[in-house]
This record gives sequence, C-alpha cells and structure tokens, in this order.
Amino acid sequence: MNPYQAPLAEMKFLLDKVFDAPQTWASLPAIAEHVDMDTAVAIMDEADKISRELLHPINRNGDEQGVVHQDDKVITPDGYKEAYNQYAEGGWVGLCGDPELGGMGMPKMLGVLVDEMAYSACNAFTLYGSLTAGAALCINAHGSEALKEKYLPQLYSGEWAGAMDMTEPQAGSDLRGIRTKAVPLDDGSYSITGSKIFITGGDHDLTENIIHLVLAKLPGSKGISLFLVPKIKVDDTGNLGESNGVTVGSIEHKMGLKASSTCVMNYDEAQGYLIGKPNRGLVCMFTMMNYERLAIGIQGLGTSQAAYQMAADYAKERVQGIAAGGSPTGADSDPIIVHGDVRRMLLNIRVLTEAGRALSVLTAKQLDIAKYGEGEAKAKASRYVGLLTPVAKAFLSDRGLDAAITAQQVFGGHGYIRETGIEQLVRDTRIAQIYEGTNGIQAIDFLGRKVAGDNLAALTEFVNESIAKLADLQHVDAEQIAKVTGLFEKILTAGAVVNDNKLTSPALINSVAVDFLDAFGHVLYGYFWLIMSDAAVSHSDEDFSSQKRYLSDFYINKMLPKAEYHLAQVLAGDETVMTMPESLF
Repeated sequence: MNPYQAPLAEMKFLLDKVFDAPQTWASLPAIAEHVDMDTAVAIMDEADKISRELLHPINRNGDEQGVVHQDDKVITPDGYKEAYNQYAEGGWVGLCGDPELGGMGMPKMLGVLVDEMAYSACNAFTLYGSLTAGAALCINAHGSEALKEKYLPQLYSGEWAGAMDMTEPQAGSDLRGIRTKAVPLDDGSYSITGSKIFITGGDHDLTENIIHLVLAKLPGSKGISLFLVPKIKVDDTGNLGESNGVTVGSIEHKMGLKASSTCVMNYDEAQGYLIGKPNRGLVCMFTMMNYERLAIGIQGLGTSQAAYQMAADYAKERVQGIAAGGSPTGADSDPIIVHGDVRRMLLNIRVLTEAGRALSVLTAKQLDIAKYGEGEAKAKASRYVGLLTPVAKAFLSDRGLDAAITAQQVFGGHGYIRETGIEQLVRDTRIAQIYEGTNGIQAIDFLGRKVAGDNLAALTEFVNESIAKLADLQHVDAEQIAKVTGLFEKILTAGAVVNDNKLTSPALINSVAVDFLDAFGHVLYGYFWLIMSDAAVSHSDEDFSSQKRYLSDFYINKMLPKAEYHLAQVLAGDETVMTMPESLF
C-alpha cells in the first residue's frame, strides 16, 4: 500500500485563495492572536508529517489485530499506545481547544484540514482524539467553571480521553426512550446507573482516565440531562483516586474500524456531575454534535482522498490492454489510466473529493464565526451552521463510501483482496453513514428543520448569497454560471413545494429528504468548482490552474446533472412511497 501524501497545495489554496482565511481570522480577535497564514501552513506541514510517519504505518496492523477485551480492560493494537503518546505530546488533541485551559486555540477552518489528514492516514486511530476534542468542547461550552478547570487541561493534553454515551439498546435515533437514571446525592453530584451501547472509545488503554458524557434521566422526569462521569474518580487536587463504577460489558465485533474500541458500557452507581441545566442534556450535547457530525463527514472525505491516491497510483502502474486509439508508446500493453472508464472513475472520485474539502472548510468557517463573531455576522453564521452541518455529515460520508468502492473497482480483483489495502477503506468508512445520526436522519433534519422549519428563510439567504458570488466571477464560462445558478433556483422551487405541502402531506418530508439533500449537495459542489476554478486562474503553478479548469469542466458536464435527477424525485412526492400497504412488504 502506497504511503499517504496530504494534498497540502489544495488545502493551502482553499484557506488562502477561496475562503479568505487570513481575513476571517483577522476579524475574530479570539483567533487572530493565535494564528495567521504562516502559522497555519507550519501546522499543516507538521500534520502531514505526523499522518505519514506516525499514523499511516499503524493503520494496516490495527485492522489486522483489532482491539481486545481482556478481563476488565480493552487493549488497543500494537503501536497504538506509542503513537497516541507522541500524538498527544504534539498537542494535536487540543489543537482547537481553549488556550486558557491548555488548548492551542486554533480555528476550526484549520482543524478540519488536520482532521482530514489524520482520517486519510488512519481512520480508527483518529476517532480517539476526535471524541476527546468533542467532549472537551461540550464541557467548555456548558460545564461549570469548576468542571472546566478540573477536567479540560487533561483532556486537551491527551492525558485523559473523552467519550459520549448516548445510545441504549431500545433508544438509538430516538433518545426519549433511554433508561439510564441519575439520582441526586447530598454533595450535589449524582449517582448514575444504567447501560449504553455502541460507545466509541468507551474504554481503552491509551490514557489513564476516560471522561464519559452520559445522557440520563432524573427521577420523575421525562427530560434528558447530561452528566460528566469519569471512569476513575478525580479528587479536588486533580489526582486520580478509586474506580467509579464504570465498566466495560463487552466490545462490538465490527465490519471495520477494528482498532477503534466500540463498547457496551455499564454504570453501577457511578458518581457523575451535571453539565448545563437539568433536562437540557440534548441541548448541551448538540453543541458538540455539530462539530462531531462535521468530523464524521470528514472521515468520509479523508477516505475519499486516500482512496483516490491509491487508485490513481495503481492506474498508472497496472498494465493491461491497449489504448482505444492504439498505444501512444507502441507498447503491447498500456497502463490502465489510458482507458476511458478508468479515467471516468478516477475523475468521479477526485471532483467529489476536492469539492467536499471545500464544503468542510466552508462549514468550519461558519462554525468559527458563530463561535467567535459578534452581532449579525455571528447570527448569520449560526443559521448557516444549522443548514450546512447535516449536509456535510451526510453528503461527505455518502460520497466517501462511493469513492472507496469506486477506487476498489479501479483495482479490479486486486481490490477485493486484503493485500492492496483498498478493501479496508471500504469497510472502515461504511459506518460514517450510520453513526452520529444516520444519513437519512440528517436529510430529514436538513429538509424538515433547517429548510422547511423557517419556511426556507435560511436556505434562501444562503442561495441568494451564493448566486451573487457566482455573478462576480471573472474567469469562468458564463454558461456554466447560468447552469449552477438555475439549479440553485430550482432547489428553492422544490423546497417551496415541499414547504407548501408539509402539513397536508405529513410523510412528504420523510419520503423525499434524502433526494433533496443530494440535489443540494450536487449543486453546492458545482458552485464550489466554479469559485475554485476562478480563484485558481492567478495561481503561481500553471499546472495547478489547469487541473482546476479540467476538473471543473468535468464536474459541470458529468456530475452536476445528477441534481436534476434528485430534484425530479423530490417533486414526484410521497404517494408512491407511502401507498403500498405495510402487509405487502
């Protein structure tokens, strides 16, 4: 398997030339004092090195060996603990954390690119740090000052890990049915009793303590509250004490991500501490979920980039058949990259991957402004975060699996065997469409809450702003601008049809949501390709500029028409979906 190489030129181009990161950071004082473009470039260069030299070498063995549940411990594969120690010592866990409590204070616009590199290099390993960063974010946003001071420095440093504990056997997507109980104690803490399933990073041997964020119900309450529950108790001086009644029931035996521990967790009168207000646990958790759902989308994006590199390298090396018009070198056989169908597959992966990276950076930009901005800029960014987060999670992870499978097809029979490594990408990325809210639920959230929930106000605002930016482009074809603009307008028209009928056809949103999200995603990618192609005209590397033009033309001509198909599905409504009697299924 070829070593991973981060697409650093692409990443720097997006930050500097497409999304105006230096200007954005300069406008946000909380960020400006910690980062400029030179700092960001240095961090990306180091992240590339870490991904190639530290994370990618443990990827294959981690999959082969997996985690082991032994007695009351979960043991990670050989090399994981050493890699984690080096990763934590480098400050990568706390990259975007609060600098006043030990984090590095970097913007999410930079963080998503570092995350992508890590996911490309080793999906399973990266999840451990991602969950810790998410738990720290939630504690910082909603925890008391005492909790923040007691737990955040060790989470940012990587000494302790974090996990979020939501799902129960009877309560997955609908958390109202959870049974885990929290009983108030005299000292202001709570006694937590219950079980959770599918807990990523629920237990492992990478850190000396794991801080669980557990959803539970207070006595007599139908509401859900959030509690911080350490595996090992922590005294008032920050020292570890006795076990806290948090144990591993078992680990899941999964299709992929075998080096990432996924646990059944049991709480037997474990001592916990309330985060936020009683019965407002989901509100607290969803502060983290916006970031975590973006992170899972980036898991799909990282897979796409790794899959493209592997497939492109293989296509240049694998000799099979002769070019349709005759071998350009006169050889008896040519590399398979000369064949139209192989080129089609590689181009499909590449255009979706590079536009997907733009989606990740734009979403992160809105998260940064929503967190650190002020006034209307902050309010608008918050609206855009709500709009873009379900799209980033679902569309990126769906396209990630598509990319892995397409890359596997480039390998032919060699893609189905373990030695090439491409089949691991297929297995590892499949879960990204399922966890952190299935992609169907993301689509329902997008269309039902974020589009129809405010009668298209946020979507209309975003679309109009995007159309205005397209109108200002100077170096792309006017006909292509018209195509994307027209499809944006059709998105609004289809959204209006759904909105007008949402009350009289209650199953409509649920039935057409995935197609609506996919239509929007494909149009949004067309928008990204035009603004990237326009920005690349002035790039110092002529090959880079040419690549963007070729790839943009391919996307607009070959991929963008998919939006029309999905819009037709939306406008076909829900009747043929819902009319067949349940007994006939």
